[in-house]
Amino acid sequence: MRRREFVALLAGSLLECPFGSAAARNQSGRVRRIGVLSVVPLAGSGMLRAFEQGLRELGWHPSEDVVIEYRSGDGHYDRLPALALELANLGVELIFASSGAETKPAIIATSGSIPIVFAVHGNPIGAGDVESLAHPGGMATGLSQMHPELSRKQLELLKECVPALSRVAVLWNSANPLKAKDWDEMRPAARSLGLQLESRSMETSADLDGVLAALKAHPPDGILILGDPLTYRLRAAITEFAITQHLPGMYPFRYFTDAGGLMSYGADLTDLFRRAASYVDKILNGAKPGDLPVEQPVKFELVINLRTAKKIGVQVSPALLARADDVIE
Repeated sequence: MRRREFVALLAGSLLECPFGSAAARNQSGRVRRIGVLSVVPLAGSGMLRAFEQGLRELGWHPSEDVVIEYRSGDGHYDRLPALALELANLGVELIFASSGAETKPAIIATSGSIPIVFAVHGNPIGAGDVESLAHPGGMATGLSQMHPELSRKQLELLKECVPALSRVAVLWNSANPLKAKDWDEMRPAARSLGLQLESRSMETSADLDGVLAALKAHPPDGILILGDPLTYRLRAAITEFAITQHLPGMYPFRYFTDAGGLMSYGADLTDLFRRAASYVDKILNGAKPGDLPVEQPVKFELVINLRTAKKIGVQVSPALLARADDVIE
């Protein structure tokens, strides 16, 4: 069986709930309590709405039969352990970690006593959060992204969009250990494409001004952003700078192109957050996290912002436009 077929089959089997209908499962009248942990604010975001919609589709009604306690680090990673412990002390039955950045602090703070579901984990095996994708073991499971493969594809697409591309500055969060691995694994792909990568790392929002000043002083041919809660939070400032400096950019999620980025290629975050609700549903109804296989994305999207292309003077080929899942005009 081919890998893509296996992933699709695995995703389909996970969505088919073996515990009976949602309506039948939620008749106990007992209000369940779960926690949501995020390093950046999720209030009002499309991702959080997708997660709550996923719960509704499975028969759960937020604020009625399931109470959700939200905790955000407001961009500060060092706050996550205390926030995870706070959720545990509230007596939540499960912690929903928005990404890999929140998963490890949640595991440590709860000492493996509370199930954890992650929505967008970059490398759960490499981080030691699960034993394997098929058999996670322990108390954590959820959905993972394939960053090394994605990074190569993103470089290829950026090179196709800008054939003269030679030097690419990579903006990434060096405080996130998963991003260091992504950076290391991206460099061989860049060499095979004849591209020179320049690291532009940051650890906090306060570091962005220095990173942008360095880019302005020594402009590259283009930029690539590694997906991370920090860079997601800074997406408006990054994309605005790229436009003013006429820098072609490749971004990890369509939220960046919606904010003015030139192009993005990556997993559909809305879909991942919606699908993560199925893990919450199963665990609240008796499933063990360690028995639920980790899923990988089944939906990837290429989004091109033609308005930005015109502003920065990039001619996007008809062939590339034809392959885009969405074009912002």
